[in-house]
Amino acid sequence: MYKTANDYYKEKYGCKVYKLSIDGGFTCPNRDGTVSTGGCIFCSALGSGEFAERGTNISEQLERAKNRVEGKIKNGKYIAYFQSFTNTYASYDSLRKLFFEAITPDYIVGLNIATRPDCLPESTVELLKELNRIKPVTIELGLQTWDDNIAEYINRGYKTEVYKRAVSRLKKEGLEVITHIIIGLPFDDPVKTTEFAVESGTNGVKFHLLHILKNTKLAEEYENGRVEALSLEEYAGILSDCISVLPKEIVVHRITGDGAKKDLIAPLWSADKKKTLNYLNKYLRT
Repeated sequence: MYKTANDYYKEKYGCKVYKLSIDGGFTCPNRDGTVSTGGCIFCSALGSGEFAERGTNISEQLERAKNRVEGKIKNGKYIAYFQSFTNTYASYDSLRKLFFEAITPDYIVGLNIATRPDCLPESTVELLKELNRIKPVTIELGLQTWDDNIAEYINRGYKTEVYKRAVSRLKKEGLEVITHIIIGLPFDDPVKTTEFAVESGTNGVKFHLLHILKNTKLAEEYENGRVEALSLEEYAGILSDCISVLPKEIVVHRITGDGAKKDLIAPLWSADKKKTLNYLNKYLRT
């Protein structure tokens, strides 16, 4: 078996922990022309943040998110999670205001920030280091694949070496790192990506199924027959192979991802989240 996020947080905080997904109003250099336009070919219009709260006030977003889930985790704790788009892609002053507002509530015990490894200037890393002295900060990096050729195909917008350097810099400053890996990219080997993430020093991983969503470049590739969707059985087998190369101390924070049902083109089996997770958990136990 592997170490789950639930196990990890119970060890760290002594209780169940729930992430409150919020939106800081960011965009992405892969969308605004700084690096590229259109974003990664799989990314939705909401920057993979379909389930995050919205609004201009972070405190209000946290309260709304907490009110929605607090009945599920009595006596639990919460982590503020900046999920949508690239959450370090802003000025130092803007980031400082947003992040300090997010860690202010007493019920918030930590901060998770999803970003790109090419959006971590020294001033931002120093800010993250400062925040980490107040409450634990974890940086989530979207690696997706170790293969630069496939990274170019999906329009990731940076070389894999940039990810490796970013992990080293963050770890040097005492920050934990979670790496996002996609299973199902054409011609990719996610097991090698997992091994590369471990070698680079990641503390945890999030495995994502490749979803084909409406109004994305990937949808065009799928409709033209250049991309195939995995079956549940295929995904489970590859996921198991990826987890098998993880050292026992690496935390698995997610074994699949969600695509908004209204936008999902394929694979349709993934729309039934409960059934999917039950199957995967049973498969991984055998």
